[in-house]
Formats: sequence, structure tokens, C-alpha cells
Amino acid sequence: MSSDFYRIRRLPPYVFAEVNTMKARARAAGQDIIDLGMGNPDTPTPPHIVEKLVETARDPRAHRYSLSRGIPGLRKAHAAYYARRFGVELDPESETIVTLGSKEGLANLAQAITSPGDIILVPNPSYPIHPYGFIMAGASIRHLPIGEGQDFIANLKRAVKHAVPTPLALVLNFPSNPTAEVVCLDFYAEIVEFCRFHKIWILSDLAYGEIYFDGAPPPSILQVPGAREIAIEFTSMSKTYSMPGWRIGFAAGNRTLVQALTRIKSYLDYGAFTPVQVAATAALNGPQDCVAGLRQLYQQRRDALIHGLAQAGWKVPSPPASMFAWAPLPPEYREHGSLEFAKLLLQRAGVAVSPGIGFGEYGDGHVRLALVENVQRIRQATRAIRAFLSGADRLPEPPTQARPKQTAAS
Repeated sequence: MSSDFYRIRRLPPYVFAEVNTMKARARAAGQDIIDLGMGNPDTPTPPHIVEKLVETARDPRAHRYSLSRGIPGLRKAHAAYYARRFGVELDPESETIVTLGSKEGLANLAQAITSPGDIILVPNPSYPIHPYGFIMAGASIRHLPIGEGQDFIANLKRAVKHAVPTPLALVLNFPSNPTAEVVCLDFYAEIVEFCRFHKIWILSDLAYGEIYFDGAPPPSILQVPGAREIAIEFTSMSKTYSMPGWRIGFAAGNRTLVQALTRIKSYLDYGAFTPVQVAATAALNGPQDCVAGLRQLYQQRRDALIHGLAQAGWKVPSPPASMFAWAPLPPEYREHGSLEFAKLLLQRAGVAVSPGIGFGEYGDGHVRLALVENVQRIRQATRAIRAFLSGADRLPEPPTQARPKQTAAS
């Protein structure tokens, strides 16, 4: 019996497999590996949220099936968050839905709205679910280069001009994972005007909207007048409240898209465990000093990382938001590519990072470093990187085989 299934065939090799295998092998051998690879928050969930979970879990009535689109109190709390944070009024009955994390929401919406052969516009580099959620749904992806030196709106207009048929949807992600790039409301306004004219849906991923350091807080695309005619936005509790394993996210905005996601989720799940949803409600409605505290913590880690890398001779832009630094490869390692550089960094410095190729071919000149270790460990990592880079005159030969062009990551 064949195991060559259609959707599996559409997924590329997992680019982190080699790095993860090396990391596991080194740790099994007793080596101290500082893991700045996966964006997995290391800080505990605030106590008042955990206490609400425990309190609710003691009630046996909460152990039954929940609601696929989320309990009413949580949807109301999410709408209230949008009102106070962005000045956007949402109808909790028709314009917001609870998801099992933003990743699940994006993937299920892709299944709900995509027909085989539809064209989806996705930034490159990007978080893997953005293209691959649609690839698994049968779509064709048109990659839009993004980052330093790129005019994203010009790239968007060029892609739409030459696309047949007209693209179904555009995916946006600001603050960006992996690049940490942020945009202003005027950027969103131009995107909305263009996509409304061409009848293109917009899927905005705002998972890092509360992790920012410099300047004004990142805006929501739903602040743009008329955006709700074509746009839906995904947010998450994972980073904002350090709740990654709880799997609570949201989608809000266009009623047609919310309804499509609601319909398909009704066939797939019964929603998150009710005590988890009640605790998430307490997080949104309760004191927000824990959010500010996490933001300050990530800023301290960012500053320690950027300063330490600068002392190592590695000039890395300071990210204005997110929990990642997007680091261009040191000049002497550019011919090696991001995967080989990540492997060398693990072998010689004991520091794990994410190779940029895992986020798309336009990411191959970078690696991503996650702010998921404390300041002391980050300083230890930068000292090890400094020692590694100081031996750059003993570089191995660049690999001769072709590097992967499109790969999946986490």
C-alpha cells in the first residue's frame, strides 16, 4: 500500500532535522547547548491565570465538551481587548472566534476558503504555516520578497498584475516572524485599498502585537476604515501572556471569513478545554502588568544579545519588536548558507539557532535567534559565539551541493 500521500508530497524536507538531531546528540553526550532556536517562551504563565485554571478545573461541570467557536465570555473579552487596545469595536457573536492557537486558525481557514489552484500571496521569508497551510489546502503560492532593500507594496502590485487568476488572498505578518519588521497604519491603509480594489482577502497575523520595544505599539489592520470588508486578523495568548502550551488564539474581523472558519471548525473540534478558556478570559480581563513585565524582560534580553554580538564583531540589527533577532550571516560565512552556518555554530559554540532557509529561500542569508534564555545564558552564548568567530580564519570549505530552496520550519 502506497504511503506517498498527496498532501505529504507537497511538504518539503524539514530543514531543522539535521540541526535538531545534532542538538539532541550533543545533549545526550552531556554538552551544554544554549538553545536560541525555537521561539518557545521559557517564562511561567502569570500565577493569577494558572489559579483561575485550577479553580475552574475543580468544577466537574467544566469537564464536558466546550464550544468550538469559544465560550461567550472569552469572545466578549477578546472584543473588549480590541476596543481598548485599537479602538476597534467587534461583535463577539459574528466577528470573533476562539482558535486552538493562531497556527490552527490559519491552517483551518486555509482549508475553508481554498480551492485547488487558487493563488495565495505570502511574504518570503515567513512563518511556515503562512505558505504551507495553503499548500496543504491545494493552493499555489506566489512568494513576495520582504525585508531590507525590498519594496513590499511594489512587489505585491507586480505579483497581482502578472497573476492568472487573480490571487485569492494575501497573508501579512507584522511584527514579523522571523524578520521582526514592523509597519505603520499607513502601510496597512495602502494594502487595504489595493486589495479591496482587486477583491483579495487579507489574512493578518498579529501574534507578536504586544511584544514591542521601540516606538508606538504595532497597529491592527482592522483599524483601517473598510478593512473588515476583506480582512481577518489572528492573535494569540502564547507570547503575550506566556501561554504557548495552552493553545488559545483568536481570529477577528470579516464576518464571511469568521463564519467560514466557524463552519469548518465545527466539524473538527469542540474547542479548548473550558477551564483553559475561562483562564484565558481572566487573562484578558484582569491586570495587564504581567504583559508589560514580559515586554520589559524580552527587551532586556534583546539588548544583552545585540550588545554581546556586537562585541563579538557580529553586527545584528536590534529588533524593534517580536521575540527574535534576524541576523545576517557574518560576511566570511555567507557562501556557506544559513543551514551550514547554524550547524557550525552548534558544533563550535554550543549555540542552537534557526537557519533562515527554513523560512523561505529569501531567508537563506540570515539566521534567527530567539530570546528564550535568560540574560546570563544569552551573555554566555555571545561569549561562545565570539570565540567561534575569532577562529574564522580556520573556516571549512563551503558545501558544494545545492542548498534547499523551499523548506519547512517551526
